[in-house]
Amino acid sequence: MAPPPSRSPDRPHRRLRRIARSGPLALLAGLAVTLSGCAGAGALGGGGEGQQTITIAIVSNPQMKDAIELSPQFEAANPDIRLKFVSLSENEARAKITASVATNSSEFDAVMISNYETPQWAANGWLTDLDPLMAQTPGYDENDFIPAVRGALSGPDGHMYAVPFYGESSFLMYRKDLFEQAGIVMPAQPTWQDVAAAARKLHDPANGMSGICLRGKPGWGEVMAPFDTVANTFGARWFDPQWNAQLTSPEFKAAANFYVDLVRDYGTPGAATSGFSECGTQFSQGNAAMWYDATVAAGIVENPEESRVSGKVGYAPAPVVEKQDAGWLYTWSLAIPKTSEEKGTSAAAWRFLSWMTSKEYGPMVGRQLGWEHVPPGARQSTYQIPEYVEASKAYAKPTLDAIEAADQKKPTVQPVPYTGIQFLAIPEFQDLGTRVSQQLSAAVAGQQTADEALEQAQVYAETVGQSYQREGQ
Repeated sequence: MAPPPSRSPDRPHRRLRRIARSGPLALLAGLAVTLSGCAGAGALGGGGEGQQTITIAIVSNPQMKDAIELSPQFEAANPDIRLKFVSLSENEARAKITASVATNSSEFDAVMISNYETPQWAANGWLTDLDPLMAQTPGYDENDFIPAVRGALSGPDGHMYAVPFYGESSFLMYRKDLFEQAGIVMPAQPTWQDVAAAARKLHDPANGMSGICLRGKPGWGEVMAPFDTVANTFGARWFDPQWNAQLTSPEFKAAANFYVDLVRDYGTPGAATSGFSECGTQFSQGNAAMWYDATVAAGIVENPEESRVSGKVGYAPAPVVEKQDAGWLYTWSLAIPKTSEEKGTSAAAWRFLSWMTSKEYGPMVGRQLGWEHVPPGARQSTYQIPEYVEASKAYAKPTLDAIEAADQKKPTVQPVPYTGIQFLAIPEFQDLGTRVSQQLSAAVAGQQTADEALEQAQVYAETVGQSYQREGQ
């Protein structure tokens, strides 16, 4: 069993018990995490008399759309189960799934969540312990999951409470042909100053070419994901060890001004409303010279049926400044809410989850949809499939190297009281990160300066920090 993931200090979990007692609204605002035990799920089996409908809340990213397209094959093999998907954008999915699970709604039988929610929700007793289900599923082989990803989806007891559909870190994608034409050499380990210089040289809006695509869309999982890695490597931090907010520190200001200036000066049009999907379209259609984002994006840009830049892209590690490893760690994963056990649908839900995250799923996707569609970064065996090895030769090693290098326990240059790289592993971050992202996005849109954005963001962070300070008194 892989070690449990890094967690925030114990104080956040103690205070969340008090938040939970304040009622459902406070529970949702704080993503309350109480240290209650999780009973194992029932035995595997069919849907009982008749047919069961399993409702799955899923993120509408490309690989998830592939799973929906292939799901009739699961239904054909499991005629007692009917699948119903609720497919939502990332921001919508996070909000709706959180609201449903936190209020013990039985709306969903399975949900797509990440390594941000999983350890916290497992500790709160909101999720089904998947270890017994995995053990009862012949050939499932949970030991095949990439260790860093597996650990990030474990609860305080070391058991897995979500299974990874794909895992990712972040890296820099760049147009090799454009770099060569401009006489620019991408360093083995680029700095953000290198990236800015290249963006300046390659930016040619008159001919439809932007120097770089970066997310500017509000959302703690949208603009904050790449920006937080920039802040970390600039030497910035959200809080010092005493929970004093640091969003107006010189390091945080330097990172925010750099990011905003880079996007405004050399980014793609409409950057303030661009997230992962929008940047994926811009880059794959040949409208940007660089794109810093999730490693999973390689499957999009290397798909010759949908991308105009397939075969023209190079991959470099996440750019750095002070901190010499800057990539994030994230995994879109599937979990079963405890309410599914109460409804009697958890066994049927697991049959679908075990299909979508099995060792056989990747080869099936490759054979039927193309090897660029295979979900990356979850199973080690994926990187032993000869056809996938060939299809992913440009980006497989950079992906695995980035995932391995990501250290959630040491996200910053200076000491901090939290863990997490592109997020803070505290319940309040869903609200705090969203509020700060709105300020940063407004700066990208030119509605205020980066410094003005941080002044307001500091107020939000101080409120969170002061609540932890009061606990320590």
